[in-house]
Amino acid sequence: MIYCTAEFKAKEGKEEELFQTLKALEIPTHKEQGCIQYKVMKKLPNKFAEGEHYGILFNEIWESLEIFEKHCQMPYIVEFFEKECLNKDGLVEKYNVNIFE
Repeated sequence: MIYCTAEFKAKEGKEEELFQTLKALEIPTHKEQGCIQYKVMKKLPNKFAEGEHYGILFNEIWESLEIFEKHCQMPYIVEFFEKECLNKDGLVEKYNVNIFE
């Protein structure tokens, strides 16, 4: 299995809009073959968990690397990254995607 964490830092004042945009990606992704888990979450302030983070996180589990890579090429995922991460007018200030086994 492949485990992915994808962190996103919204531009100032765009946190909720970015969260809702990312939340909308859950529905089509859950329908993809090989998706075990795909959950977007917001960081909660807590004195016992004060680590650095961008604020919004996807926690993903995929059956294999090949299936994860196929997901990354889905049109709606490519469109999200082009529109919101790579475009200077997008909602994302910073992002960080990592995979683990």
